[in-house]
Amino acid sequence: MNSTETPLGTPAVVPDRRRWFALAIVMTAAFMDLVDVTIVNVAIPSIQREAGASFSQIQWITAGYALAFAAGLVTGGRLGDIHGRKRLFLVGIGGFTLASALCGFAANPEMLVASRILQGAMAAMMVPQVLSIVHATFPAHERGKVFGLFGAIVGLGAVSGPLLGALLTEWDLFGLGWRPIFLINLPVGIAGLILGRRFITESKAPRAMKLDLVGVALVTLGLLMLLYPLTQGRELGWPLWGYLSMAGALGVFGALVAYEKRKTRIDGSPLIELSLFRVKSFAAGIAVQTVFGVGLGIFFLVWTLYMQMGLGWSALRAGLTGVPFSIAVSVAAGMSVQKLVPRFGRKVLQAGALVMGLGVLIYIWESGRYGLAITSWQMALPLVVMGAGMGLIVAPLTDAVLSEVPREHAGSASGLINTVQQMGNALGLGLVSVVFFGAMGDRLAPSEVGPAFVDAFQHALGWVAGLMGVIFVVMFALPGRAPVVEEGQDAVAEEEREKILVG
Repeated sequence: MNSTETPLGTPAVVPDRRRWFALAIVMTAAFMDLVDVTIVNVAIPSIQREAGASFSQIQWITAGYALAFAAGLVTGGRLGDIHGRKRLFLVGIGGFTLASALCGFAANPEMLVASRILQGAMAAMMVPQVLSIVHATFPAHERGKVFGLFGAIVGLGAVSGPLLGALLTEWDLFGLGWRPIFLINLPVGIAGLILGRRFITESKAPRAMKLDLVGVALVTLGLLMLLYPLTQGRELGWPLWGYLSMAGALGVFGALVAYEKRKTRIDGSPLIELSLFRVKSFAAGIAVQTVFGVGLGIFFLVWTLYMQMGLGWSALRAGLTGVPFSIAVSVAAGMSVQKLVPRFGRKVLQAGALVMGLGVLIYIWESGRYGLAITSWQMALPLVVMGAGMGLIVAPLTDAVLSEVPREHAGSASGLINTVQQMGNALGLGLVSVVFFGAMGDRLAPSEVGPAFVDAFQHALGWVAGLMGVIFVVMFALPGRAPVVEEGQDAVAEEEREKILVG
């Protein structure tokens, strides 16, 4: 097989029929990861009920995955560049499948939490390779079609994850309860592993950066010192060591900055390219991504708990209730990128923050007005408004953040955007203990449970609305318009923007 050089210096295989098999394999793996993030939320109440998990363990089932995924994203991408994208993809999908089996057969909540952390770490090995494999396999003129397909996969994952989780939980296959939401990954993962060995072409980066394992360790340690007290503090009575740990996390992050400066001087391969933060639009975009991740982390978990544990709805009803939200996100995202942002620029993103905040406020009002008698169709209006606002933000945000980043740092910037988004999500999940469970009493009579969940849901949504206001203000630092680039001039930056989709 002959090969050519892509703009990233990656050998690109001359097109053959096998590339479409390779695409199907990596897209299926990406879909499996996307679904696995959302499929768990709708099954959380069943896990809590059947496995006897505490509220803090419920948080770790979701936050542990997000934290491990965030901490390993940059490392996973670098390992693929150094040791081969195909090899790391196969390691990732194999490990993800094994971790899914451990989740499905978990004997207790502690084992489930540990398995979810392993699952997130393996996803961090697998997911960054998807785009790199596409670039190494497809010629440039076909990639537009490929990324269009990936966009459809993202939309399908957003809609099908909650529904699939609801159906698998409701069906109670073989009396396994919630466990099939993880076990369904086994045949998919095994097929991906076997077919991937045969059809994916190996590729490496000609000049891969060195690993910054110390940087990864410091980021993970700092986040754990912050998240663990937030998640466990309420159940432990907010001990002094928790406050000391959270304060100490600031010191760890300070040490991270100092180390990254030194790492840049020594070998030029830091985990975080600190010079990027001198670009105002990038620094603001990172802040927006982080705060947005926190808001989404809070909302999706408390929303599930509110519907199933507060209102007493079935998993299937809760999953179907979320369909209008997913559809609104997909439609608004498409309109945002294709029609609105080219004409109105940054104002579209700011409108998205305001619209999403408005949807949250409508939800708070309806939840208070209808109480425990609220219906799915009454939730449709706030969910559609929220989904429309979210769609206006998520699709064009990457371009806005990367628009003023120097081309040579596009790779580092895109990896950092993915990482802080996941870290924000993990932080939001950790804050659920404060903003949701903290609003409920410790000992509730059965008749008090429903009203307590409704009140806590409204309290948590108040935080989400406030975060949307913060995002709106910070967005003023984003560029009003993306710079106009001549055709063919910025292929590298365009490829790195596409990379965010995969993360």
